[in-house]
Amino acid sequence: MAKRDFYEILGVSKSASADEIKKAYRKVAMQFHPDRNPGDKAAEEKFKEAAEAYEILSDTDKKAKYDRFGHQAFGAGSNGGGGGFHGGGGMDMNDIFSQFGDIFGDEGFGGFFGGGGGGRSRGGGQRARGQRGSNLRIKLKLSFEEIANGVNKQVKVKKHVVCATCGGNGAKDKNSVQTCSTCNGQGQVRKVTNTFLGQMQTVNTCPTCNGEGQTVTAKCGSCKGEGRVYGEETISIDIPAGVQDGMQLSMSGKGNAGERGGGAGDLIIMIEEEPHEFLHRDGLNVAYDLYITIPDAVFGTSVEVPTIDGRAKIKIPAGTQSGKMFRLKGKGFPEVQGYAKGDQLIHVNIWTPQHVSAEEKEALEKMQESENFKPKPVKGDKSFYDKVKEAFK
Repeated sequence: MAKRDFYEILGVSKSASADEIKKAYRKVAMQFHPDRNPGDKAAEEKFKEAAEAYEILSDTDKKAKYDRFGHQAFGAGSNGGGGGFHGGGGMDMNDIFSQFGDIFGDEGFGGFFGGGGGGRSRGGGQRARGQRGSNLRIKLKLSFEEIANGVNKQVKVKKHVVCATCGGNGAKDKNSVQTCSTCNGQGQVRKVTNTFLGQMQTVNTCPTCNGEGQTVTAKCGSCKGEGRVYGEETISIDIPAGVQDGMQLSMSGKGNAGERGGGAGDLIIMIEEEPHEFLHRDGLNVAYDLYITIPDAVFGTSVEVPTIDGRAKIKIPAGTQSGKMFRLKGKGFPEVQGYAKGDQLIHVNIWTPQHVSAEEKEALEKMQESENFKPKPVKGDKSFYDKVKEAFK
C-alpha cells in the first residue's frame, strides 16, 4: 500500500512554515490521541502516521530531501527497533511520546481522558530518562557497481556511546540511584486546581528529577555522571540499490548516545557517488562514449563496451554515422524501492586521426574524390536543429 503524502497527512502546503507545521501536527495528534480514542486502532494508526510526517517535515534537512525525492529519500525498511531507515512507518507509541511529548504541552491528558498521555515514556508511566543524543552525519562513497546492486557497508563511527561502567545511568553503583521522593519514581507530579467549572487536574514534569523518576547521589567515575563516553562503534549499513549522489538515508538510534539513559540520536548517511572510469550517470540511465575508426564505421565491426556489471559485445553495422546512439536495455540503474530500471546509452563517435603518413594521405585524397565519401544530408531530419534551438532558449 502506497504511503500517504506527509503534507496531506498534516493538512499543510509545502510552503508552510515550521511553526505552521508544528501547529498542524498538534491539531492532528490531539484529534487522534489514544487517550481520546481508547481502543480505536484506526485512530492509533493515524496518530502514528502524523508523528512520522512531523518527524520528517520538522527537520530542515529531512524536509528538503523529502521535497526532492519523496518517500524514496529515506530508503527501505522502518525506523523502529533495529535501527532501520526512516520512512517505513515503524514508529511506536513510546518513541512518539518520548520525542514529541512536549508538543502536547505540560497539561497532558491525565485530568481529562484518564491516560496521562502527556508524560508517557517507554515505561508507560514515567517520562523517558535522560536527554536524547544528537544526530550524526557521515558521507558514504559508493561505486557504480555498489549503487546498482545495493551493498552492505561496515562503517566505524566515532561518537558518544553508552558508558560500560554504569550502563548509562551515570551512577557510581546501584546504591547511588534512588527513587525520586517528590514523584515516587513517576517522573510527573499531579496538581488539582479548583475552578468555577470544578476541579481540574494537570500533570507536569517533576522539578526534582526532571522527569527521570530517579536521582543520583554519587556519579560514575568513568563518565562523570553523564552516562556516556566518547568511543567508536562499527555500524552495519544496508544501502538499497539505486540510490543517488546527494541522497540522505537515516538510521534511527545510531547517532550519539543520550545522557543518563536518554535515547540515541539518528545517523544521517549522505550518499556520494565515486566517478566511474568510463561511464557517467544520467538519471537511471548510464552513458558511454564509444570511439571507432573510419574503416570500422564504413565496413562495420563488433566491439566490447564496459557496463556496470562487466563487459558487453555489440555489433556496429556498416555505414554507421557519427552520433549514432545504441541502447542496451536494462543495463542502467534500478529505481529506489521501485520496479523501473534504466538503460545504457552508447554514443558513437568517429575517431579522426590527427597525423597520417604519406601513403595514408594519398589514399584519403583518392577517397575524397569519390562520391561515396561525400556527405549527403538526410531530408526532413530536423532533430539536430531542434536540439540546438532548445539548448539556446
